[in-house]
Amino acid sequence: MSIADATLLPIARHSWLTPSRAAGLALLGLLALFALMGPLLVSVDPTEQDFAASLASPGSDYWLGADHYGRSMLARLSHGARLSFGMALLTVATAAIPGILLGLLAAWRGGWLERALELVSAVLLALPGLLLVLILLAFAPGTFGPLYLGLALTLWIEFYRVTRVTAAGVLKQPHVEATRLLGFGTGYILRNLVLPEIRPILITLAAFAMSTAIIAISTLSAISVGLRPPTPELGAMIVELLPYYAEAPLHVLMPGILIFLLVLGLQLATRSDLR
Repeated sequence: MSIADATLLPIARHSWLTPSRAAGLALLGLLALFALMGPLLVSVDPTEQDFAASLASPGSDYWLGADHYGRSMLARLSHGARLSFGMALLTVATAAIPGILLGLLAAWRGGWLERALELVSAVLLALPGLLLVLILLAFAPGTFGPLYLGLALTLWIEFYRVTRVTAAGVLKQPHVEATRLLGFGTGYILRNLVLPEIRPILITLAAFAMSTAIIAISTLSAISVGLRPPTPELGAMIVELLPYYAEAPLHVLMPGILIFLLVLGLQLATRSDLR
């Protein structure tokens, strides 16, 4: 390593944590803490009803108030944040792993295998994502399995296509060709030369996919085809409380604000500041 490289190395490492990324990671950390610690701070069942506290304002008894059934808003919001973030994370992991592996395989092998995978992805891409989710939900309405599977089947295509295109470009670079001619194996090349090059793109794609999953889960629950009450899901909470907007506007806004903050944190955590 030259003196110039040694001088620039700390700068390169430091520049990764831009102000936007720091803000996004901090926001996600706070939201994760709220989702994990909320039920511990208030050991209340989010489905427990107390009609005497219907639409109670934030106070000592209910820190964030109570909904129209007298259920703790703090308990329901913390469980809703955990549910939305957990489902989105599991969905994206399920979509990303096969999508990335198939994309690498198609870029490396090419030929009939790449054409077959392209045909499969094109057929699934022609079917609107939400329609695919709705078709699966028709077999078991209001349950987690079809919602999770439908979103994963929709999102894996993006991981596959982005991985295939970017990996194919990296594999054509001279240093990769030279490494292959020197006799290094497929695993070494993909692990040490291809994946480090495409990792930033995949991380950004995963953040967008998680945002898409969070919004889709909330939207489907809001129109009564996703997770159903009394499950503390953020989208369903907005619709349940909407008729009481005049009496308790803050109660209606809190689930929406939490969805906004989750998506904002994901976007900021993968954003590069332009200088």
